[in-house]
Amino acid sequence: MILSLFRAGQWRDRRRDNLLDGAAPFYGVYRCACGGHVAVGAIEAKFWAALLAGLGLAVHDLPPQMSRPHWPEMRARLGAIFARESRDFWAERFAGTDACVTPVLSIGEAPGHPHMAARGVFGADGPAAAPRLSATPGAAGGKGARLEPDRVLARWRAGAGRADG
Repeated sequence: MILSLFRAGQWRDRRRDNLLDGAAPFYGVYRCACGGHVAVGAIEAKFWAALLAGLGLAVHDLPPQMSRPHWPEMRARLGAIFARESRDFWAERFAGTDACVTPVLSIGEAPGHPHMAARGVFGADGPAAAPRLSATPGAAGGKGARLEPDRVLARWRAGAGRADG
């Protein structure tokens, strides 16, 4: 996708200068007062409006969302607001809204997050296989699983050329 955007002249060849690489104020990560972070993905106008409302701003308080020359100042302004409160404050503030704001969790926090629990992302031995396919369900290797490249390669070679292999 990125290469296609680049070839179409819609992706710049510099880091943090594009829609999805940290330049846009509505798509990135912000540091909070506690040292934690929140991730923001409010690309569509309705999500941008919900984000601004949650931050105590109105759409007319900032330049137009897609005004690329204003992105640095807009990112700085949003960053200053997020830096006033803790990650958990912002997570609670945006819970149940369409603002597309979520806490960035530590590896220890992730399994206990309600969203992860509801989706069954983590089992007793670690993360579940993803994606989950009904016809060919995967399984996680379990705690302490080791990759055995020689055995995997031999199984692959034995099954090469067979539709069921």
